[in-house]
Amino acid sequence: MKLNCDLGESFSAWKMGQDEHVMPHIDMANIACGFHASDPNTLQQTLALAIKHNVMIGAHPSYQDLVGFGRRSIKHSEQEIINLMHYQIGAIDGMAQSQGSLVQYVKPHGALYNDMMANDDIFTAVIKSIHGFYRPLKLMILATAQAGHYQTIARNYSVELLFEAFADRRYTSDGLLTPRTESGAVLTKSEVLEQVKNLVTDGVVMTSEGTRLPLQADTLCVHGDNIEAVSLVKEIRALCL
Repeated sequence: MKLNCDLGESFSAWKMGQDEHVMPHIDMANIACGFHASDPNTLQQTLALAIKHNVMIGAHPSYQDLVGFGRRSIKHSEQEIINLMHYQIGAIDGMAQSQGSLVQYVKPHGALYNDMMANDDIFTAVIKSIHGFYRPLKLMILATAQAGHYQTIARNYSVELLFEAFADRRYTSDGLLTPRTESGAVLTKSEVLEQVKNLVTDGVVMTSEGTRLPLQADTLCVHGDNIEAVSLVKEIRALCL
């Protein structure tokens, strides 16, 4: 199972994450495009780091919400979502090509990611933006029990989906992430490693209700926020080999 991580989220003199330490241990880098984090210098440096370690490059677009780190929902029309997606993907695509590489997939960030998984109109707008880009790109979304529903919409626009699971989040019986406001929503280190083992060996996660939930995932989301998180990524990497 491939590991993906949200990266390139520093901004000017403010540093976010341990990109240079986590990059050697992942397969896919979801790189911020400027609307929730990043700037031209950060984007160039993150792309160079991904290319150096032969990591697949993904665009990580969001609502235009730098102050809120893209975690606040903003109401948009379908065309506005398509436009904000193209604006951000185009920026990272151009900079990647200037360094001899290519963006291969898109993973929306924060509120945009959550909104597309909760609202079919927003999901369809995101799909249309991928379909309307000048070349094929894959779209990464949350692996849930309703995967077939999203595949049907995506097929209508000839968009290939990548399904991701989360190493450190507890799941509900519906295959959704338990809200962070609830106790136990974020797993402890031992729970993370156990969840990864279950996903890799049996393709299941244990839900908050204590049941085994089958989950088909192409990739596993990990975090590199600090040195301790990077150490955990190394252990997860070993389980996924």
